[in-house]
Parts: sequence; C-alpha cells; structure tokens
Amino acid sequence: MKRLNKKLPLGKLKHKYLARLLSNIEMCDKRVIMGSKIGEDAAVIDIPGKNYLVIKTDPITFATDEIGYYVVIVNVNDLVCTGAKPKWFQSTILLPEHLTSREMIEDIFKNIHNTCKSIGITVVGGHTEITPGLDRPIAIGSLVGEVDKNKLVLTSGAEPGDALILTKGIFIEGTSIIGREKENELVQKEFNQDFIEKCKNYLYNPGISVFKEALLANDHFEIKAMHDPTEGGLATGIAEMTIASNTGAIIERDQIKILPEPLKLSETFNLNPMGTISSGTLLIAINNEYSIELLDLLKKNEINAEKIGEFVSKNKGLKIKEKDGKLNHLYYSETDEITKIF
Repeated sequence: MKRLNKKLPLGKLKHKYLARLLSNIEMCDKRVIMGSKIGEDAAVIDIPGKNYLVIKTDPITFATDEIGYYVVIVNVNDLVCTGAKPKWFQSTILLPEHLTSREMIEDIFKNIHNTCKSIGITVVGGHTEITPGLDRPIAIGSLVGEVDKNKLVLTSGAEPGDALILTKGIFIEGTSIIGREKENELVQKEFNQDFIEKCKNYLYNPGISVFKEALLANDHFEIKAMHDPTEGGLATGIAEMTIASNTGAIIERDQIKILPEPLKLSETFNLNPMGTISSGTLLIAINNEYSIELLDLLKKNEINAEKIGEFVSKNKGLKIKEKDGKLNHLYYSETDEITKIF
C-alpha cells in the first residue's frame, strides 16, 4: 500500500523532526564554532583576529505592511542575541505576480535601506523577482556581524541556577501584525481606530527590536544566554533555550507581563499569548547574583524587565508556577497561535 504524505502544519518544523534533519549535517570546516542547532539562531565562524563572524538568515512570511523594516529587524534581533554588532545585510524579495507595483518595490527598498542605515548596517546586495504562485510579498534577509571572541553569547550557555529575565512583555510582534494585517476584521469587531493604531504602532512602541537591550546587557555583564522568542511565542522561546542548554526551567506566570492590547486581542481571537509570535521580547539568562543589577540597568535605560524564573537541572523539566501556586508542565508548540487567523 502506498504511504500517504501527512500534511505538516504552518510555521516552524517540530523540534524532534528538525533535530533529526540537523543530525545529518556534517560540519566539514573546523572554523565553525556554532552551526545548525535548535535554539541557536545564528552561525558563528572563527576568523583571524579578535572577532568571530556571526551569520543569520530569516524570512518574513505573515507581515506585508512595513515588510522591509520587519526583515531587517528580525535578523538583527537574532544576531545581537549572540552579542554581535550587525554590519552587512542582503535580502531576497519575492513578489506576487498580479499584485506588484513599482510603488511596492520602491517602498520595500527604501524601508530596508533606511532601517539598515539607522542601525549602522551596510546593504551589500540581494535579489528581487516577481514570482508565480504567491499571494503576498515574501522577504528573506541575511545578516553578517562581528563579536569580540571574549563576548560571544550562545543560547546553550544557560546553567541551572541562572535567572531568566524577560524584557518589555510578550505578544508584541503579534499585536503589530494583527493591527496591520487584520484592520478590516478589527473594525468589523467594533474596535475603535485609536485601539487599532496603537496595535499597529507596537512595531515601534514598545517595538519589535531588541537591539538596544541585547547590546546594553552584554556590554555591562557576563551574559550566559540570550534568545529572541519569535514563532511559537514565549513558551517556545523558553523551551528552545532549555533544549540548547540541556537544562530545565521553572517559570512564574505572575511575573510575565502582558500589555492591555495583546491581552484584548488574545481574548478576541482566542489566542494563547504565551504561544504568539513575540519579537521585541528578549530572554536573558544571567547568574542569579547579578540579576537585580541587570534589571536596574535596563530600567534606567527605559526598558521594562522582570525576572520570570530560573533555570534548573534537566530532570526537573520545563514547568510553570500558576497564580494559585500549582506547578504545571509548560506547554509549547512550534506552530504559532497567530496561524489560527491567517
């Protein structure tokens, strides 16, 4: 009997399946310090001199409005989580056959250039084409940066006893995407324009960029690990940190900040805010002894942050302490909650 191919869900591949695929990749070049690994979102290459080269690639598939800004920032986020300074950017822009105008192309180009320029990144190339079979533009970025070899941060660096810090809150990018891509639906659900505009502006305030806080933290402290929770939201981001570092974690639900707009959207669209795309949130693992100093530094620089838990030994699992004190398994899914409405 012929075996039927099972349809896979939208979004990230399941971790177990991805791990099997990655296990077949052979690292032939000994200069690769960090290659393909779950939870590690950038490659690290040893080059002559005091710095490592750090390389990152990531696509934008849900958002269409401000896609040039998105594609730069999501790549910057993963790169600065290694402690690296972003330097050189390329992009591949795939455009829908019957929906593309010169204005769309020029807006994307301008958006990419201006965003890169504002961060000190040089655009060094890329590729743009009109592609059959698409119903929306897709942008894929590739970013290269450098980090001092003594300041490299890997997701795998977290250890039992380390504090886990969360900045800004969660469901930040998801709020911006819904505000920008589902405006008509929000109007139909009788949300006022002020609320919709505030959701749209989550792109910039509190913002999906973690550039400032990641480099600030790494400049002042010995950071054990950093991670940018994207698809799958906070829960998947924490899980990826524990997978990479071979640890467990105990999280305090009371300490996880959900701003009013994301909370309202999660109720309206029946989304779990813990599992909704959350660029703009930064997860930081640091020796518990220095966690209060780090929180003070972030707050002095107008970055809201909270300690939301601690890393523990792997055999203690991945748990969340509920408001009633009960300890439950922290459920996560690689399929983002936002896929329910796309």
